Amino acid sequence: MLLKSLKMINFRQFINEEIDFAADSERNVTVIMGENGAGKTTISQAFSWCLYGDTDFDDKLMLNKIVASQMIPNEEKTVKVQLDLIHSGIEYTIITEQNYKKEFSNKLKPNNVIRNIAYKNNGQQDYIKPLEIDLTIKQILPKELSRYFFFDGERIGNMSKEIKKGKSQTFALAVRGLLGLSAFISALEHLKPTSKYGVIGSYNESYDSRSNSTIATYTKTIDECQDELDRIEVRLSEIDNEIVLATDRCEELTEKIKELADGERLQKEKEALQKKLLATKASKKNALESMLKQFSSHAPSYFSKSLVKKSLEILSEADLIGKDIPEMHAKTIDFLIKKGECICGNKIEAGNEAYQKLVDLIKYLPPQSIGVIAGGFVKEAEIRTKASSDLFEATSKSFALLQEQDDTILEFTKDIKLIEEKLLTFTGAGRYQQELQLCEKTIRDRTSENNTLRQKKGAIEFKKGQAEAERGKLTLLDQTNRKIEVYKAYAQYMYDELQSVYSENETKIREKLEKTINDIFKDIYNGGMSLSIDDKYNIQVIVDDFEDFNTDVETSTAQSISVIFAFISGIIKLARESREADDADAKLLASEPYPLVMDAPLSAFDKRRIKTVCDALPKVAEQVIIFIKDTDGEIAEEHMGAKVGKRYVFDKKNEFETKLV
Repeated sequence: MLLKSLKMINFRQFINEEIDFAADSERNVTVIMGENGAGKTTISQAFSWCLYGDTDFDDKLMLNKIVASQMIPNEEKTVKVQLDLIHSGIEYTIITEQNYKKEFSNKLKPNNVIRNIAYKNNGQQDYIKPLEIDLTIKQILPKELSRYFFFDGERIGNMSKEIKKGKSQTFALAVRGLLGLSAFISALEHLKPTSKYGVIGSYNESYDSRSNSTIATYTKTIDECQDELDRIEVRLSEIDNEIVLATDRCEELTEKIKELADGERLQKEKEALQKKLLATKASKKNALESMLKQFSSHAPSYFSKSLVKKSLEILSEADLIGKDIPEMHAKTIDFLIKKGECICGNKIEAGNEAYQKLVDLIKYLPPQSIGVIAGGFVKEAEIRTKASSDLFEATSKSFALLQEQDDTILEFTKDIKLIEEKLLTFTGAGRYQQELQLCEKTIRDRTSENNTLRQKKGAIEFKKGQAEAERGKLTLLDQTNRKIEVYKAYAQYMYDELQSVYSENETKIREKLEKTINDIFKDIYNGGMSLSIDDKYNIQVIVDDFEDFNTDVETSTAQSISVIFAFISGIIKLARESREADDADAKLLASEPYPLVMDAPLSAFDKRRIKTVCDALPKVAEQVIIFIKDTDGEIAEEHMGAKVGKRYVFDKKNEFETKLV
């Protein structure tokens, strides 16, 4: 399938826009760039709406908001998307339309979606009949397969999980169909011996029991057994799905319970931090009290140091030190002057030398002893000055310690707050544990039921086999029934041969696909990993770097997207190679290649892997259409430059209108 153009009229943000897609074999890439919200997803969804009449939008109103607001009551407007494409050499024009009428209540009333398909074959144009439109769309691209070729970054991640966990039977069928195995599968289903509606089943219904009524009895038994076997097969399939769902839920619940265990750990961390916080606050309080006590004690001396120093300088110049007499008091001098005689026997008379000496001495003795007071002051000043000399350094250290404790308190408080925010996301583990037990019980019960049904199936198959053998003996006795047995034998032989050819080819294709996707995967994601595909087309990611380690590993988002890129690209590449091959067997398995239409596929990759993806995709797909944001688009264009045939940029006028330039 090759996409030629897409035209949108009144479709959401696009009032009248048309895109011509690059279809040249050498320049097969169309890049459409724009910021988020400009309309990339809308164009991607336009394909789905045109082909299948639905979208993934929550808002199912397709009519452009501006156009709708300008409508008057009773006026009608049409939303139209037209897709031109080539499929199997036939040119198709698919037009999907929906009329909207504005009622007098100002509400929009949508009519049914209408789809028409015109096709041109050998230059002649004709139209697909209305009743055959859905069948034609299915032949071009079945809806269940479309999501593997029209996808966005989020969907591709989910697809990766599906194919890795074996949940997607649709994907397995898609792979077989795209690799040309559908014809084999249809033929096998047509000949299937256990189907009442196949060739062999129709022969079983055509036995003539008139010659022997027991034939009818055995046929009835065989039919009843087959009906029961069909019911068992259906139930076994349901059981498998229920076990898968229960197992997945068990994994989810186990993770939640582990998270709750993390919650308990966080609670313990919080309690430990709270203890440290209280201890730090107490330490800070003690340090602050000690600093204030020291400051209160020594601050007066520290701040009066300059005054004391000046006083000491004055005292030293006054020469007062050493002129007083120890233990001598001024009253003693007064007593001697009144007595008129010194203790040494000399006369003390007013005006004589002895009298004058004693009068001069009085000013140095208590209570007027300046020398003694000055001496005491000097000693006290020295003591106090020495005690307060390191006050600044001690206070600075104490203040630095307080700041450090403040920082620690702030850090502890912040950590506690972060833990409390995380703890808000945790709820009690009780209900999770209960649900986990129910899921585990479901797995046990379904496993037991599975074993019981398989035993029952074996018994029924044995009973059916006996009835078929007995019926076979009786049918050989009648000419008409003998012919039916021969026809059945031919049909069985054809079924067995076809099954053998299918198995051989399917195994070869799967092995070739595994090699192809590994080559692409290693180009896209160069990281010591490889992919393994089982018989149900489920994928395992294997680590290559370690010997004896070949189990599936959990992958990152980028790895998961690389897996699905490689898988889809590998399928497209094989289909393309088969189509171009000269080998007759390869052509027998050839199928129509499909384009890759991707909405924001590169967001999960780093710049290096964006380059490898951009290098790989144009080589494997006949056509690549990428809707991409500006930041990734410049990188993509840089690496796809030689392959880019068409380039468009979104010009967002407002929230309701976008142009393509």
